[in-house]
Amino acid sequence: MATEVARALRDKTAISGVSMMMGDYPDRTALSLAVEAFQLALDDAGMSHHEIDGLMCLSYGSDYDRFLEATGVETRYAFQGWTHGRFVQPTLHQAAMVVASGMANAVAIVHGKKHKSYGQPMDHEMWRQGLGPHGESPAYGGFGPALAPALAVQRYFHMYGGKDGDLAPIAMTLRKHAQLNPNAMRRQDMSLDDYMNSRWIMEPLRLFDCCQNNDGAACIIVTTAERARDCKKPPVYISGFQGVHAGRQRHNFTLPGLGVAQQDVFEFTPSKEDMYVYDMAGVDRKDVDMLMTYDAFTPTIFFALERFGFCKPGEALHYVRDGRIGLGGELPMNTSGGLLSEGHVSGWNLFAECAHQIRHEAGARQVKDCEIVQYGSFLGESIIFRR
Repeated sequence: MATEVARALRDKTAISGVSMMMGDYPDRTALSLAVEAFQLALDDAGMSHHEIDGLMCLSYGSDYDRFLEATGVETRYAFQGWTHGRFVQPTLHQAAMVVASGMANAVAIVHGKKHKSYGQPMDHEMWRQGLGPHGESPAYGGFGPALAPALAVQRYFHMYGGKDGDLAPIAMTLRKHAQLNPNAMRRQDMSLDDYMNSRWIMEPLRLFDCCQNNDGAACIIVTTAERARDCKKPPVYISGFQGVHAGRQRHNFTLPGLGVAQQDVFEFTPSKEDMYVYDMAGVDRKDVDMLMTYDAFTPTIFFALERFGFCKPGEALHYVRDGRIGLGGELPMNTSGGLLSEGHVSGWNLFAECAHQIRHEAGARQVKDCEIVQYGSFLGESIIFRR
């Protein structure tokens, strides 16, 4: 159960400004992209750079010292760490806690990246502690991040009867969302034949089951609820959050219970502790108008749905069919196109979309009467926003 301290943080902080850049910028550095994204987010919020007294940056890309030199910002709180992938949400809720505790009045989370600057065989991260952070096994020739989700979904199919083509509805739905997003990188039509004829990456993952890698930058500004209410755009309140769950049963890109690596085999159903975010936010799962999740690979959609109890074990296979996760469906997911079709800015584009939906400024892809948005991923990290 959420503590009194946690409940006291409900809606005390908010996102006041967001920006997103993605594409190919051959003549730009990661730092210059980050600086531009920062200015765009300030403009979005109607804030001055003098109001920013907290900064959080990715551990590589745009370095925090160089960023502060370039922007003239002075901070009381600075952090640089592994703020991509599974740690985008913990970074955002850390920013909320920093603001709520008074260590800073406004925190800018800033990231700039260049095409394929990490996630490659020679990247130091790939060899971290001798094995890769995404479930790779480089010592045995398994270099690609696709290895972990491929093994996980093979096991999932074995347990629940899935087959080739069962991931297609996810890729096709998110592509339809991207076609409504003028900033998306992949907007071409995708038929079932297109999906089935795309090349294998690692069975059962095909090309369209995997996200792309592109240049980009993002900035999200978190400030107090009071300050956000005076900003240019409506505040996006941060109502509740919970962190990444880790340990032997929680191998990356995998639900507990699948028997991957050191996991036991069992049917995972979330406990009360696994659903802390709802108690902290004061909402129920049925109140969620849309769900965003980290979709570097299509199977993570299955895993997010089951991790937070929207589906029972094995039911996500069928849930994603017939438009249920599409716009107008029972639970729209990744309405911008996600990492699979919008683009890859280390996951920060997912939170930009949460803000656009809560503000009711998503245009053709706007979820009707959107009031509560949940970000929740396969390792249990989650955050709930409300209008």
